[in-house]
Amino acid sequence: MNEQTVSPGSVGVRYGIITGFVSIIYSLILYMTGLHLNKGLSYLGTVIPIVGIIMAYLYYKKENGGFMSYGQGLGTGTILAAVSGVLSGTFTYIYLKFIDGNILEQIRNASIEEMENKGMSDEQIEQAASMTEKFTTPEMMLIMGVVGAVLLGFILSLLIAAVMKRNRPEFE
Repeated sequence: MNEQTVSPGSVGVRYGIITGFVSIIYSLILYMTGLHLNKGLSYLGTVIPIVGIIMAYLYYKKENGGFMSYGQGLGTGTILAAVSGVLSGTFTYIYLKFIDGNILEQIRNASIEEMENKGMSDEQIEQAASMTEKFTTPEMMLIMGVVGAVLLGFILSLLIAAVMKRNRPEFE
């Protein structure tokens, strides 16, 4: 039985939607509780795409006789990351643009406070703050969110697919 029952694209889209919605719920919880500035919790959000990719690979292998090549894994994970990134990036854009724009101000203020704690001069802080201002708009958060999600997903997929791949034997 050499027939594939699912493709990297179909599994990537399916699990990308699931992963995207889990990421949205996680972000919403952080925004609503005011914990979005907690770096540890923000980094903890990276667990979501890792779990999403692993679940997608397990499903892919289950549906394909236990086999998944490295390329199939890489493709599945990258598609998953792109779909998830577009969904969560769009949510972030809508949330910051139309629901709670104060979050952007909180991010900027936290950034300035962090620079002050590092002992940066007023001139350095002013320069860095103007740069931060340019990157903390809903539009930039959308673009950087999608690009960041795809890059992170690609890197995670490179690693996870290397571990989870199981090539079909040449001769059956």
